[in-house]
Amino acid sequence: MTPIDILIAVSVAIIWGMGFIVAKAGMDHFSPILLMALRFTCTACCLLWFYRPPLALLKKLFAIALVGATLQYSLTFTGVKGIDASTAALLVQLEVPFGLLLAWLWLGDKVSMQQALGMIIAFAGAMLIVGEPKLSNDLRYVFMVIAGAFTWAVGQVMIKKLGQVGGFMMIAGIAVWAAPQLFVASYLLESKQLQQIKTAPAEAWAAVAYLGLVMTALAYALWYRLLGLYSINQVMPFLLLLPVTSVVGGIVLLGESLTVKIALGGLLALLGVAVITIQKGSRSGK
Repeated sequence: MTPIDILIAVSVAIIWGMGFIVAKAGMDHFSPILLMALRFTCTACCLLWFYRPPLALLKKLFAIALVGATLQYSLTFTGVKGIDASTAALLVQLEVPFGLLLAWLWLGDKVSMQQALGMIIAFAGAMLIVGEPKLSNDLRYVFMVIAGAFTWAVGQVMIKKLGQVGGFMMIAGIAVWAAPQLFVASYLLESKQLQQIKTAPAEAWAAVAYLGLVMTALAYALWYRLLGLYSINQVMPFLLLLPVTSVVGGIVLLGESLTVKIALGGLLALLGVAVITIQKGSRSGK
């Protein structure tokens, strides 16, 4: 990877890591799926002025948005609503071993013994977090975050199969489908949406702006650019910075704390991800 692409990858991880903190604060007012619907509406309204997705890809983008945005964000952030943002960010690291498995099954990527070992370590760390007594009454939220990590990985493989489309064009196409899909999901699963919108304070709208413009429009456009240039396993290591950012932000800004068991599970998960993704002689490829 070139130095500028390394810098981009690091920036994306930090932006996404802070997104958990901002979203957690935004959910003090907005329900999770409604917050995501507003997020993608903000993204679509911004990007569609400049980037129009190819008509030939609209059907595929609808499916990608349904899996990689609507389903994934509904699961992930409903889960984040019920547990600490720092814990959720550690569990989200399962998207890396999930992504490796799917790339092997779907794209024919090879899995080395080192990567297989990393997968075992990462899943062991997740099991340790799931076994934390503090989370015993919130396991439904824990498994929502884990399911969200899986659907995110599915979405990334679907995007990879499209080839090089262009980051801003890709996220614009996904956002234009995800926004109405998420509003429908919110209508079916949540309540009092209009009241939430009418009474939202400036802080809640600031969270929407960060999630829609910075975390989605900017960071995902950069991420999709990287996916178009490099293999999934080359860019995934940089996501190790995501939970670090979220844990530090959760402790400093939200007053969260990590138990010993969650911390150890998180370290195991991160170690597994590092074993999977940090390899010598990695080469780009489709």
